[in-house]
Amino acid sequence: MLEQLFGSKTRLKLLYLFFRTEDRSYFVRELARLADTQLNAVRRELGNLLDLGIISQVSADSKNMDELGTERSKYFKLNTACLLYPELKALLLQAQVLEEQKLIEALKAKAGNIKLMLLTGIFTAENEAPTDILMVGELKPMATSKLIKDFEKVMGKPIRYTVMDVKEYKERNEIGDRFLYTIFECKHLKAVDTLSIN
Repeated sequence: MLEQLFGSKTRLKLLYLFFRTEDRSYFVRELARLADTQLNAVRRELGNLLDLGIISQVSADSKNMDELGTERSKYFKLNTACLLYPELKALLLQAQVLEEQKLIEALKAKAGNIKLMLLTGIFTAENEAPTDILMVGELKPMATSKLIKDFEKVMGKPIRYTVMDVKEYKERNEIGDRFLYTIFECKHLKAVDTLSIN
């Protein structure tokens, strides 16, 4: 959706990267790798974002200098003083929620017979969670993997997911499995629950 609004998939990926790590600076090749995009496209969009004042160029610290004392690369960082910053941040957060909902619906429709789906980790800003998505049921591995990878490309970040069949889930739940216990103790969202967990 936002791709059409911004007119560029690369620009949107870069915005997601910068807004997710507001205090971090990136060099061009790093951004190309993280956004899984060609270097020239990244350079072009960085120029556009610089012109708009959304990002700024920052100097490298000493570890990023070569033996002659010159910078190895140009570094870029989100400009939180930009007038558009609050509105862009709110827009990107809302778009992320919409993308997450699309992923949940796609998994329900195409990944198989899901009895339980819990979202945690990056979906709830829960750093201690051992996974981002727990899915229990009869899932199609190839379809599930493709849907997750497609979502990763849109969001520009990796997703950790765990799949169990109902038998394994019940056995692990009965013995107080630490992995499951940690998920239940972490902040999580129930996207599907036909097993009636507490």
